[in-house]
Amino acid sequence: MAPTHVLRCCQRGLAWIPVIFIALVVCWSYYAYVVELCIFTIPSIGEQIVYLIFFHLSFIMFVWSYWKTIFTKPANPSKEFCLPKAEKERYEKEELPESQQEILWRAATSLPLYTRTGAGAIRYCDRCQVIKPDRCHHCSACDMCVLKMDHHCPWVNNCVGFSNYKFFILFLAYSLVYCLFIAATVLQYFIKFWTNELPDTHAKFHVLFLFFVAAMFCISILSLFSYHLWLVGKNRSTIEAFRAPVFRTGSDKNGFSLGFRKNIAQVFGDQKKYWLLPVFTSQGDGLTFPTRLVNSDVEQATVTLQPDAAEVPVSPLSESQNRLLSNDQHANNIGEHLANNTLKSGELALVFLPIAAQ
Repeated sequence: MAPTHVLRCCQRGLAWIPVIFIALVVCWSYYAYVVELCIFTIPSIGEQIVYLIFFHLSFIMFVWSYWKTIFTKPANPSKEFCLPKAEKERYEKEELPESQQEILWRAATSLPLYTRTGAGAIRYCDRCQVIKPDRCHHCSACDMCVLKMDHHCPWVNNCVGFSNYKFFILFLAYSLVYCLFIAATVLQYFIKFWTNELPDTHAKFHVLFLFFVAAMFCISILSLFSYHLWLVGKNRSTIEAFRAPVFRTGSDKNGFSLGFRKNIAQVFGDQKKYWLLPVFTSQGDGLTFPTRLVNSDVEQATVTLQPDAAEVPVSPLSESQNRLLSNDQHANNIGEHLANNTLKSGELALVFLPIAAQ
């Protein structure tokens, strides 16, 4: 036990190395830009003031969002997703997977679960001993189940999920702005130093290296930021982009997509004035998420158990989910018209409504 505990402590300590590296680079970039460039290199006081004002604005927002991404604790499943003590003991004693699944199905009767394993079983974490909510996954690095887990990021030494995904997006955005601003304002002095138009001073190394570092980070961050913007627009996590979630009706990579605007609102919230601030405004509780199946599938109101079990009602949606699922009157009329025609023709399983999943 002792060697394992020591190894675990060493792993946790080493995990902070990427964060320390980024912190050191940021501190050096602050010194190089403010002192070496603005104070010792730029001759115009007016230009110094303008550069310093915009630099500090981008610097503050970048550091603020980075801090929130690092130190916001990942959200975990609530106690209602834990097995009762008696059921947990029965689950541990059972050796047959079929018997264990029967216990999980009974325990999930009051839980709003729409996703399954690839085999159609209840998703259960043996490590954390909880029934996994939709979009929840176990992180081996953090050793916990994380709500709406996107990925574990070594550069923030934290899991990116429901509680800090907005902060992570803003961290990418402001770090890109920070690097772009530095590269754009340093460029002219980089050229002057490179062509020997300015005398060789101790600032030369800092200015040249500052441009190279900013440009390098710009390229890497831009690709990552663009990818996550695409994920937000599609309402997918990184995990779901590689492995589509499995619903009762089968796998569907767009199962959680509610349209571009509602997908954006799910991450950034309803009030646009808070979108650019690293404060938590995401919709929902991280335990339940509206899907395109909810309002269109006549059997979605119940969870189908194994052949020898009864049907289990699913808990109603929360207020935030109902708000996300609300469509304008025109969309509702179209959906009702298609549903009526489908029921009459007996081909409901073959028709996809505008808000239905696969």
